[in-house]
Amino acid sequence: MKFSALLTFLMLFTFGFANAASTVTDAKTFSELVQKEKDAKAEEMAQVKAGEKTFNPVPTIMHHIGDAHEWHLWGEGDNSVSIPLPIILWDDNGLNVFMSSKFHHGEDIVESNGNHYVLFHEKVYKTDANGAISFDEAGHLANEKPLDFSITKNVASMLLSFVILILVFSAVASNYKKGNLVPKGIAGFIEPIIIFIRDEVAVPNIGEKKYAKYMPYLLTLFFFIWINNLLGLLPGAANVTGNIAVTFVLALIALIVINVSGNKEYWGHMLWMPGVPVPVKILLAPIELIGIITKPFALMIRLFANITAGHIIILSLISLIFIFQTEFMAGGSLPLALFIYCLELLVAVLQAFVFTMLVALFIGTATAEHDHHDAH
Repeated sequence: MKFSALLTFLMLFTFGFANAASTVTDAKTFSELVQKEKDAKAEEMAQVKAGEKTFNPVPTIMHHIGDAHEWHLWGEGDNSVSIPLPIILWDDNGLNVFMSSKFHHGEDIVESNGNHYVLFHEKVYKTDANGAISFDEAGHLANEKPLDFSITKNVASMLLSFVILILVFSAVASNYKKGNLVPKGIAGFIEPIIIFIRDEVAVPNIGEKKYAKYMPYLLTLFFFIWINNLLGLLPGAANVTGNIAVTFVLALIALIVINVSGNKEYWGHMLWMPGVPVPVKILLAPIELIGIITKPFALMIRLFANITAGHIIILSLISLIFIFQTEFMAGGSLPLALFIYCLELLVAVLQAFVFTMLVALFIGTATAEHDHHDAH
């Protein structure tokens, strides 16, 4: 392959994400749309095999890091193996519940309580019995969308992480209920981590007098992020902490905990700083209020970006094999991908620690008692 292949690869990642969900706008029915996309994909793969076109890794990567209404394990098309998940929709006719397998990998129209639905690019749209569709000016499907409360792949993975956490900590609790002074089994692995969070995160940042009531929240935060980071590294797993909606909720909870914990001195220093001229106070108060909101949401972006970047880098390295189509590239990209994968195991615990530590730091700032001195 020529150097132009590498340039094309970089251009795909610069401009490809915006065009990853392109549609065929001349289709009149959903069946036509699905068939046209199948034909376009088959034609593209034929051109790649013939060397007429460079392999585009963007759709594959976007599919991996995105959410889905079924848990895909392996295979492609009719030969794929997936775990169906519940579809829960709410529209004018009320609640509609069925399994995602009825969509048959997004190819069939599903009828439920007199309504007809299609699944296109992991979004559910309403249609009629014939599968009528329409497009907006940007070329996106413009059919009405019901409220979607489905158990998606990310939700199912979070539920799995909840089960793991309950089982692990139930086993740890039972170990101590038996009166074992020396932890055994899983308790011997978990106890040092709990002590580390207490002694190196909670106590230094919040203080010895106030840290105890925040320990359940900090431990839940750390282990939830860590477990989901590790689950996301398994083959076929969900990218939970690489989903901006999940990190947004974590940041929102942190924002509430931090500011509800804030004492009078915290709010006084934020809204009406002592020892500062009044005009400066008026100027600084809005800036401080903005800072209150931006601090937790900086954590949201940090966690989302680091976890998503790791997945993209690993898949990008593997995609080089199909872009350059040489055995030499496989010998180079696979060891690099394995190295990044091992690095991601470190990143998984590091990002959980950083998120927890900074939340503890913000809580400590909100609950700190300041010594006041007479103004000169």
